Amino acid sequence: MSESLLDLSARRPDGSALPLAEFRGKVLLVVNTASRCGFTPQYAGLEALQRRYADRGFTVLAFPCNGFAGQEPGDDAAIANFCSTTYDVTFPILAKIEVNGTGADPIFRHLKHAAPGALGTEAIKWNFTKFLIGRDGRVAGRYAPATAPEKLSADIERLLAEPG
Repeated sequence: MSESLLDLSARRPDGSALPLAEFRGKVLLVVNTASRCGFTPQYAGLEALQRRYADRGFTVLAFPCNGFAGQEPGDDAAIANFCSTTYDVTFPILAKIEVNGTGADPIFRHLKHAAPGALGTEAIKWNFTKFLIGRDGRVAGRYAPATAPEKLSADIERLLAEPG
């Protein structure tokens, strides 16, 4: 398994590859998202973090997932439209993926292995699980779905203060 998330690629909604190496030297917050979840209002908090820290080298990466109670049923275009019109999201909304099971996206397999959850489980328990990634591409923290984005500010500040 890769030691750095930056060795992997995501898929944009248009199907093209987004090499995560493009984010080398940045602090990332990777989140599995859904448009019809009780945590969906966290998009506002994620966007607030994006706007607060973007000019310092921070980016949120959202990975929509329909794996939890069918809470992300739309296609990539519908998801992007929802995020833009409802929450004025400016960070990347990537192509819909799976985060658990045999079809789990390699990015989430990497994240879960690098930062297991409670009791060492690697499974993602619900939408809006968050992974904070340092400038070196290594996982610096995993946060539960109920953790509000604004609660991550101190950890983001700490990583932004580290040399790239």
